[in-house]
This record gives sequence, structure tokens and C-alpha cells, in this order.
Amino acid sequence: MSMLRPLRLLLLGAPGSGKGTQTSKLLKLFPHIHSLSSGDVLRSQISQGTKISKTASKYIKEGKLVPDDVMVGLISSHFKQHNWLNSETSWLLDGFPRTANQAVELDNWLSETQNNINLVVELDVDQKVILDRIEARWVHIPSGRVYSLDYNPPKAPFKDDVTGEPLSKRDDDTAAVFQRRLDLYNKLLGPLKDFYSKKGVLHTVSGNTSDIIFPKLESLIKDKFQK
Repeated sequence: MSMLRPLRLLLLGAPGSGKGTQTSKLLKLFPHIHSLSSGDVLRSQISQGTKISKTASKYIKEGKLVPDDVMVGLISSHFKQHNWLNSETSWLLDGFPRTANQAVELDNWLSETQNNINLVVELDVDQKVILDRIEARWVHIPSGRVYSLDYNPPKAPFKDDVTGEPLSKRDDDTAAVFQRRLDLYNKLLGPLKDFYSKKGVLHTVSGNTSDIIFPKLESLIKDKFQK
């Protein structure tokens, strides 16, 4: 499904709000969109044992944000490496920026090529629902495939459907660590929303399941980019 103009989308949402699920659904509907998850980038760095990973892993395990300069460097490097900074490429960001300072830095270097974000969507999900989700979430670390024991269980208990390898809990998927992540997200959300609200690109989509949220997200994108 094509668009009349490039989509440069930022998905905002608390950890566990379903940004990854919404991204997967959008990529099936709009296969020309490129996506970048800051979490996937960080986990890739850690699995490769890079220099950055030594800094990042410490923060992630404690439920803290990786320093702004590290994140900005990783994301900008990915954009340049994949040649996304042009007037034709559509892309989607998940998990970055997470602070107003990161948003300012991102906006500054996107402005240099006139490729600023043109749609920001906050996924508004009840945080009690999110905590329940996390308790049921298991991951195949090498591929990033995510399973839920509640609504998307693996075919064999605690085994990846594709490889048969064991599933794991992420280091930051414990209740205590996740609550810290939610508290930090709530603290940082206001200034981040204010930044994008002033630019006239912020929208909120509410719902406690992906089946409720996605039709609203799809309709919003089609209304703004296909008419």
C-alpha cells in the first residue's frame, strides 16, 4: 500500500505498551517503510560484545536509560549507514527519542536534510495491563521473536517456534526493574509530548490490546498520508 508522501513516524509508549507489535503490523501493511527499534539496536550491540555494550548493558539491567550521547550516536549512525536521510524514504522509530533532550538533538540533525519527523503517535495503554503482559512475556533472544504465555504462546512450552531453542526472560523483564522503567517513562513523557505537541505532529491512540489500537493507528496514517 503506497503513500502520497513519505512517512517519518515516531511511536511513543511505555515499555510493554506494544510498540513492537504495532510496528510489525504496520510493516506488513506498508512494506516500503523501514523501521528502527532502539531496544533492538542496543541488544544487538550487547550480543556482539561491542565497546558501547559494556556501558549500555549496565543501564539496561538496572532499568535506567542509556546516556543520551550513546543513543544519539547509535541512531544517527544507523540512519547514515542505511541512507535514510533523503526526501523519499519512509521510516518508523520505536523507543527513541525517550527524553526531550534526545528529541531536540534528533530534530536538529534531521533538520539538516529536511527530514523531520512528521507524525508522532503515543500508544496509551493502562499500565496495570502492561505489568501483567510483562509477567507473561518470553523472548527468543537471537531473533528477537516475542511470545506471550497468555495470547501468543509458543507451540512447545518455552521453545522458539522456528528454531526449537529455549526462550528467555529479558534482563529488564522482572517486575521490579519494569516498574522502575515505567516510573522513569512517566517522568519523562510530559516534556517529550510538549516538544512534539508544539510542532503539531502529536497524536494519542488509546486501547489495552493491539486489536483495539491498530485500526485506530492505521486510520490515522491513511488519513494523513494517503489522501
